This record gives sequence, structure tokens and C-alpha cells, in this order.
Amino acid sequence: MPTLNLAILPAFWVDGFSIQMAMESVVKSKLWYLKQVKLFSDLSDAEMDQMNKMTRMVDFKKKQPIYLPGDPGDYVYLLKSGRVKISKIGDDGKELTLTILEAGEIFGELDVLEETARDSVAEVLDDAYICLIRREDFRQFLKEQPQCSFKLTKLIGFRLKQIENRIEDLVFRDAPARLAHLLLNLANSFGIEGPDGRVIRPKVTHQELANLIGTTRETVSLTLGQFRQAGLIVTEKRQITISNEKGLTQLV
Repeated sequence: MPTLNLAILPAFWVDGFSIQMAMESVVKSKLWYLKQVKLFSDLSDAEMDQMNKMTRMVDFKKKQPIYLPGDPGDYVYLLKSGRVKISKIGDDGKELTLTILEAGEIFGELDVLEETARDSVAEVLDDAYICLIRREDFRQFLKEQPQCSFKLTKLIGFRLKQIENRIEDLVFRDAPARLAHLLLNLANSFGIEGPDGRVIRPKVTHQELANLIGTTRETVSLTLGQFRQAGLIVTEKRQITISNEKGLTQLV
């Protein structure tokens, strides 16, 4: 009869304990990120645990589409890390960026609530980690958490207002004014203080800026050069710093 080698038991149990600890760490990490979502900031620990159970985490790679026009609105998405671009493609094939989302944002909720197909493109700008919630679970959650439903209504209204402002920019402002307005908004939302002024973080490409203001990459590059020569901004390796906020504001 073979004998049991007791020497292997400690290693086995240590490994088993390590796996358990790792799993607990993943759950705690997921809960922490869920708590950073503005919509869920007022939920109790028990309610957060409920939210944790109805979500699953998915990795998305840079430039990977999350959904495309015509896709069913089956999921709501919570951005844990990375950036996501929401855009629309015109009949002429040109892209207009509606917004760029940062960690802690929720998106895709309007199509889920209205039970309509997607009419926009959601694309990952950087490698991202995203929580997915099924339509049925999300709708049930809102019924049970009316405070979240109210906050979501305010969020949708705020985003619609942003889109209205973007349309006004396209209609009533020329490209330099639109770019100046965008840079000021980005600096206000995502800027940090640097030695030369307010630094826009994260870095944005000229094409991303062009898509946000409805113009070409060449126009953005030319206009940024003019801003730089006028002492309004400093650029280095795709990093834009607002060095003269007052001067840039006068262009809006």
C-alpha cells in the first residue's frame, strides 16, 4: 500500500491558501473600483455586494470596439481603468467624438433603458478593464435603488447638455475657437498644475482633438502651432500645457 508523503501537504495547503487570498483580493479590488463609480457612491456595503455579484469584469485592448451602431443594447458598462471614446459616424463617413470617458464613468445605459439598438461607437483608447451588467439586472437594480435612478437621470441630462454644447460649437464657432474651448474644458476636467501652467492629462492625439471638434487633423496641428507661437500653450511629446489661460479664453 503506498504511503502518503506528508512533506507535500504544507506546500499544497500554502498554495491553496494563496489562491484563496488571491481570489479575495480580486473581489475586494473589484468592489473598490465599483465604489469609484459616481452612480454607486451612496450605496451600502450590502448593496455594493449585490452589485458586485451581478457584474463581470472584461479586459479590452487598445483600439478595440466595445459596441458598434446596430448592436443590441444588452449591457451597461462601468469603466474601471483606461479611457473609452464614444463617437458617431456621419453619412459621409466622418467621425465626431461625443465624449471621452475616464475611469469611474458609466456608459451604454441609455440604449439599455430605452431598449434600442446602439447608434454610436464605443472604442477603447487605452487598454481598459470594464465591468459589464446585463440589461435585466441593471433595470431591476434601478427599481430597487431609486436614488441611483435619480442620479442616472441627472447624468443623462448632463450628457445631453454636453452634446448640445458640442453642436453649438460646431455651428457658431470657427475651428480655432472650438479648439481653444476644448482645451480649456480638458484642462478644467483633467488638468494638473505643472511648472509652465495647467497640463492636460492624459495625452491626446491631434486626431482625437480633431474628432472632438469636427475638423481635420491638419487643421488641429496648424492651429496648435499658432497657439504655441502666440504663447498660449506649450507642447512636448503630445503633452499640451495651457500656459496662458486668459489669452486662450479670449479666443472662445
